Amino acid sequence: MKIIDVISTANSNLLRNKSRFILTILAVFIGAFTIIMTTGINTGVNGYIDKQMASVGGEGYLEIMPASTMENLGGGGLDIMGDGDVKEYSSEKAATEIEFFTQKDIDKIREIAGVESAKAYQMTSAEYIYSVTGEAKKFEIQIGEMPSDSLNVDMAAGRMVDLNNGKAEIAITDKFIEPLGFKDAENAVNKEVKLAVKNQMTGQTTEVGATISGVMNPNVVGFGRAWINDAAGNELHDIATAGLPDEIKNQSYFAVAQLTDDYLTDEKVTEVKDKLKDMGYSAMTIEDEIGMMKSFFDAVTMVLTIFGGIALIAASIGIVNTLFMAVQERTREIGLMKAMGLGKGKIRLMFSLEAVALGFWGVVLGVVLAFVAKEVANHLAAETFLKALPGFVLVKFDIITLIVICLIVMAIAFLAGTLPARRASKLDPIEALRYE
Repeated sequence: MKIIDVISTANSNLLRNKSRFILTILAVFIGAFTIIMTTGINTGVNGYIDKQMASVGGEGYLEIMPASTMENLGGGGLDIMGDGDVKEYSSEKAATEIEFFTQKDIDKIREIAGVESAKAYQMTSAEYIYSVTGEAKKFEIQIGEMPSDSLNVDMAAGRMVDLNNGKAEIAITDKFIEPLGFKDAENAVNKEVKLAVKNQMTGQTTEVGATISGVMNPNVVGFGRAWINDAAGNELHDIATAGLPDEIKNQSYFAVAQLTDDYLTDEKVTEVKDKLKDMGYSAMTIEDEIGMMKSFFDAVTMVLTIFGGIALIAASIGIVNTLFMAVQERTREIGLMKAMGLGKGKIRLMFSLEAVALGFWGVVLGVVLAFVAKEVANHLAAETFLKALPGFVLVKFDIITLIVICLIVMAIAFLAGTLPARRASKLDPIEALRYE
């Protein structure tokens, strides 16, 4: 019997008991479909993050905090998951101790080899915003001072704020276009707005004028806040802190630094981060921050993939059961084939191929329905919860990954069929022919 005949016979034998065949295929399909969809979501999410990462830029940009502050804000102070180490109390260190940068700290950072510039980052806020030329309605807004001109932001119109411009500028997000009374993003560029800031001592609100330099598309940089330049940030900060002691007015627990062009490699960036660590600071790059987002999604998809793997293990048990029953039902047939000269190897191959065929048709069904589910899911996501993130494709399949998944499922099916195939090949032809 030729190999092609063995393959053809293996597939036709599956249809002898259609109910059992369909149920086993469905079991394989569930596991394969779960794994394919979770890897597709992982590819889509990470693809969008990588796309944003590529557009963000930020080469050589570092965000720096005192190590103790980072520990309290992100470690012992905010142990969200409850898995942090238990630490012995020390009266010398308050549980909520926060260290602030001083000018001396900034000067020390500037002296590090490879650091081109460094500055304390001012935490600015605004009470509301309204348009001078458009709607006079006031709207709440989150703002932040653009930390570095090395960061790129996807703009719908206009440009990002100019940090070196002595005139106050703001780059708004696209969701403010209509509320502020502008027809579109282009119409909003170069229009005047007012930002209100409250003095921390008196509570008095003062309005500051700013020019809209551009309108941003939704992106992962800034998490939906509007960006202002140094001129606007300094003016807002001065008003908010007027009357406060200098030691409080100039407090900042966050600093930013830009590295020189010859320090943009991973090795050089790590070298600077290590020096900062030795000085008692914690530094992060844009890649580090977005990498944490990717790690979160990777962990979620890993859990879902494990569930898919469990379903495949259950399916493999079904394959073993199906083929053991097939061996029992076809005992006389196997004896006859052996009596006619079919060797143990061909018998074993035939049942192994039946197992592979079960895995193949199950994963094919999983791939087909996964593509259907992808179209439905992407359409619904684009119309609902991803509407504000154009270009975010929720589910995206990588052909190489699909091929690997198919091969893995078929390999699992092959291994599941090993015991039934071995049992079939060892049947004694005389005893098999006598089997009733």
